[in-house]
Amino acid sequence: MSTDAPILTETRGRVGLITLNRPQQLNALNDALMDALGQALLVFDADEAIGAIVITGSAKAFAAGADIAAMADWSYMDVYRSDFITRNWETIRRVRKPVLAAVAGFAMGGGCELALACDIIIAAESAKFALPEVKLAMLPGAGGTQRLPRAIGKAKAMDLCLSGRVLDAAEADRHGLVSRIVPDARLIDETLALAATLAGYSLPALMAIKESVNRAYESPLSEGIGYERRQLHARFASEDAHEGMRAFLEKRKPVFMHR
Repeated sequence: MSTDAPILTETRGRVGLITLNRPQQLNALNDALMDALGQALLVFDADEAIGAIVITGSAKAFAAGADIAAMADWSYMDVYRSDFITRNWETIRRVRKPVLAAVAGFAMGGGCELALACDIIIAAESAKFALPEVKLAMLPGAGGTQRLPRAIGKAKAMDLCLSGRVLDAAEADRHGLVSRIVPDARLIDETLALAATLAGYSLPALMAIKESVNRAYESPLSEGIGYERRQLHARFASEDAHEGMRAFLEKRKPVFMHR
């Protein structure tokens, strides 16, 4: 792929790696980038040779937010007719495989919301998270007001959304916004290693776990428990589950066929 493209893609074994590639704009998220990101996610999701996906940016910025220069003159009807955000930013919700965000530097506004839409966030020590849209008389409209309270609770989410203040990696970790913190120099290696570990597990099991956790995130406990139980029962129809249990009993490494 041309290095002028808004994203770069490559594969590392069973891991698909997507790099946001607008370094001069600190990876500000415009329609071209989000269209390309959504397409890459769907391609990796459909590829039977891929078991997990990583999204990353640059050392300075995962993504510094939506591209304000592109948005400044839009009208209500412009965004309504084009189905802004929903049309392409939400493509990530259709991805059934695990998606990991490797975040260094700024994850501001839409960049923070993109990370929140991923399943696991690995933060470099330099990572900084914020939803500063209030400073522009806007609001976090790519899922920020909805996903952030679910991740860190109402009180902290209200603070961040209403004040626009910045969380460093350590505070983001304390509040449960990120999954792990690693040194900047190890960010990609550590995230790819984790993704490779996940991709080595049975893909149907990974997908069932992801769907079940998301159900807990989005529904009442009783509904989530019922859904989880059916997913557990369905594991007994999986060749991989029986292989995993047999391998455990035989004290050997399982050989998963992703069936």
